[in-house]
Amino acid sequence: MEFIVENEDVSKRLDIYLSEKIEEATRSYIKTLIDSDNIQVNGKTVKSGYKLKLKDIVNVTLIEKENEEIKPENIQLDIVYEDEDIIIVNKPKGMVVHPANGNYTGTMVNSLMYSHKGKLSSINGVIRPGIVHRIDKDTSGLLVVAKNDNAHKKLSEQFSVHSIKREYIALVKGIIKEDELTIDEPIGRSQKDRKKMAVTNKNARNAVTHISILRRFYTSNATLVKAELETGRTHQIRVHMAHIHHPLVNDEVYGKKDPNIKVKGQMLHAKSLGFIHPTTNEFIEFDSNLPDYFQDVLNKLEKQNNREN
Repeated sequence: MEFIVENEDVSKRLDIYLSEKIEEATRSYIKTLIDSDNIQVNGKTVKSGYKLKLKDIVNVTLIEKENEEIKPENIQLDIVYEDEDIIIVNKPKGMVVHPANGNYTGTMVNSLMYSHKGKLSSINGVIRPGIVHRIDKDTSGLLVVAKNDNAHKKLSEQFSVHSIKREYIALVKGIIKEDELTIDEPIGRSQKDRKKMAVTNKNARNAVTHISILRRFYTSNATLVKAELETGRTHQIRVHMAHIHHPLVNDEVYGKKDPNIKVKGQMLHAKSLGFIHPTTNEFIEFDSNLPDYFQDVLNKLEKQNNREN
């Protein structure tokens, strides 16, 4: 995998930077990679304490454990577009993108290994072939997968400079008064719970989310919003909305479960995805409908609203 150092990460230690960027990696694992020459900066091996400079290119080759074998599984995926370079997948709610933490079956990668084995980029190793970016298990919606290393590098560069268009639809708790707002708050690992992210100034990266109101459900005390990512931090929308006291409905990590909405996990859908095609250099954009479970919830809230009016 490849990272390009941005302004907010200048002067950080290499090992700290990578432990923040690679979610499941510990500092000791990062040190092992560095000591075994599996991490290079600008094509050269460096030490753990190397202080990063702007636009440094950090290349990481992950060491896979001997018992980590990704088994192809015949799991049907909703592939909305495919060519020689990319695959656009509409991921269902409840599916993990790639194997991790002992969960090596039932993921999107297991499915891709069945249908596209040998036809995916190798940059992220055998555990994450073709995976350029992720969305959470309980978030549905669009992802782009790279079929070759050239496409992977060009897509990663666009994610790095935040030129990818990404729009999400979310149902949040409470009534948001403004029609539009921008949340510009840094996000880093929570100091209280390392499994969570938080708005913090400690080891944080800038994060910007633009929010537009689509519908207010006064009877149910909920608001439907469009969230456009200017940056792409882990759990960014979930953390930002919780920070302004409007957590996503049924987000039990950053909020709490709504007993009136029988849906497991946060109400969040990655609806639109746009970027420069790695070969044609033309801007392409994809859009997806809200999944049935999401639309069913909205229909019920609409009926409740109408009964009260």
